[in-house]
Amino acid sequence: MSARRPDIFYIHLLRFIAAIAVIAIHVLGPLRELYGVIDDHQWFGAVSINAITRWAVPVFMMISGALLLSDTRPFDNRHYLQRRLGKVVVPFVGWTLLYAAVGGFSAGQWQGAETLAILQASPNEPVWYHLWFFYDFIPLYFVIPLLAPLLHRMEPERVKLLIAAWMVLTLMHLLKVETPLRQNILLYSGYLVLGWFLFNRDNRPQLKIWLVVGLGSALMNIVGSWYAAEAKGAYSSLFMGYKSLNTVLIGAMLFVVAQCYADRISGAARKVIVSISTYSLGIYLVHPLLLIPIRNLDNGVYQWFGHTLLAIPAITLGTLLVAWALTALLAKIPLINRLVP
Repeated sequence: MSARRPDIFYIHLLRFIAAIAVIAIHVLGPLRELYGVIDDHQWFGAVSINAITRWAVPVFMMISGALLLSDTRPFDNRHYLQRRLGKVVVPFVGWTLLYAAVGGFSAGQWQGAETLAILQASPNEPVWYHLWFFYDFIPLYFVIPLLAPLLHRMEPERVKLLIAAWMVLTLMHLLKVETPLRQNILLYSGYLVLGWFLFNRDNRPQLKIWLVVGLGSALMNIVGSWYAAEAKGAYSSLFMGYKSLNTVLIGAMLFVVAQCYADRISGAARKVIVSISTYSLGIYLVHPLLLIPIRNLDNGVYQWFGHTLLAIPAITLGTLLVAWALTALLAKIPLINRLVP
C-alpha cells in the first residue's frame, strides 16, 4: 500500500486551474451582492467571472474520483483511514480551530466567547466560508471504498447509464424539481464516478462534443445570470450551483481538454503548475486569510484597477502567489506541515 502513484501532468493542470478558479470566486464574492450599488458593467464583469469559474470544486472532486477509484491495490482499511482520510480530516480540524479564533476578533480585540460560540455552531455551520467544502467532501471518503469494487466490475455501458441517470438528477436539481434523491452525498458522488470514467478512457473522439456542450453551458451561465438578476433585481444563484448540470458539463469539458492538451505545456510553466498543484489543498485553506483585508475594504479595492474584469484577475493572481509561497513555507515546518498536506 506504500507504492507511490505516478504523477499525471494533466491532473496537476486541473488542480492548478481549479485552485485559481476557487480564489477568483472568493475574491469576487463581496461584489455579487452589490447589484444596483455599483455600475452595471462593473457588476456584470464580476458575475461573468463567477459564472465561468463555478466548476472549480467539482473538478477537485472529479480528480479524487479519478485517482482513488482507479486504485486497484488490495484495500487496507487502516492505511486508508490514516493516510487518505486523515490527510483531509487533520487539516479540517486544525483550520477550523484557527479560523474560529480569527472569527473571535472584533474591533481589534479577541473575544473568547465569540470563538467558543463559533465552535459550538461548527457541527452545522462552517466557521469560515470556504470550509463548507469539507462537510461534503469528507463523507465521500466513506463512499469511495464501497463504490470502487462496484465500478471495477460494471460493464462500461452500465457505467454510462449510471452517469446519465446522475446527470438527469443534476438537471432536476438545477430546475429545483422536488425529489428525495436531491441529497448532497448522491449529487457529489456522481463527480467521483464521472472523474473515474473520463480518467480511464480515451476521450479524444468526443472532444468536439465536450467543447460544444461545455462552452455552451458557460455561455448559458453568463447570459442566464444576467437575465435572472434583471428579473429578480438582485444577484441570482440559479446557474451557479455546484450540483447542477451546467456545472457538470463545464467541469467534464475541462477534464477532457486538459487530458488532450496538457502535455503540450513544457519547461518552467510545467514546473510551476506542478508545484502549485502539489500545494493546492494548502493554498485553498490559507488564501481566505489573505483576503480578509481586501474584503474589509468593501468594493474600494476593486476600483483601484478601473474595472472588475481587471481587478479580480489581478487580485486573484497576487493572492495565489502569496498563498503558494506561504503554503510552501508551512510545509517545511514539522507538525505544521500536516495542516497543508
